[in-house]
Amino acid sequence: MGSSSGRLFNRQRTIHEIFGGAFVADVVLWRQRNITMGILILTLIIWLVFEESGYTLLSLISSILLLLITILFVWSKAASLLNRPAPPLPDMHLREEVVSEMGELARDNINSLVLVCRNVALGKDSRLFLRVAACLLMISVFGALTDIVTLCYMSLAILLTIPALYERYDDQIDKYMMSAYRSVQRIRVNFDYCITMIRKMDLEKFQ
Repeated sequence: MGSSSGRLFNRQRTIHEIFGGAFVADVVLWRQRNITMGILILTLIIWLVFEESGYTLLSLISSILLLLITILFVWSKAASLLNRPAPPLPDMHLREEVVSEMGELARDNINSLVLVCRNVALGKDSRLFLRVAACLLMISVFGALTDIVTLCYMSLAILLTIPALYERYDDQIDKYMMSAYRSVQRIRVNFDYCITMIRKMDLEKFQ
């Protein structure tokens, strides 16, 4: 976690560089303030719609699509009766190159996921098993406490606040976190020393 540089996780790059240093990083770190604020407000409105209306994600999408195709159907029929132009719908189709790229990307990600699951199932990587188990346990706990829409909104809100706050106060945060890390390390060393002494005392008794 710590390093001689005094940065968390031996960090050598800035937060902006860690997030890619492009448009996404600007949005996450509030350098595109209007866009970031717009995303937060829009997601808040969506979350309130789900909470107050009782809609689920599937029912809301189905209702919107039903309304859209109904409007387009009535518009098309009225246009044909009144000799008006049809709805200006573009020709929508996927190019073969795009489908191939998406397929390759999906294949690579699925193969990586399958490899991880295989290594975990065969017990080849204990640390990987613990990380996967911790993530699944965290998802299970949060899933029991809230629904998927609230979880997505909370995750987005955290993504758009915590990195920006850390970038602004990184020196102070690193200082306190490194101090806490050293304290934990000292406690761990003392604990290991106590365990060693207890084992030695047990061995002496048996001898």
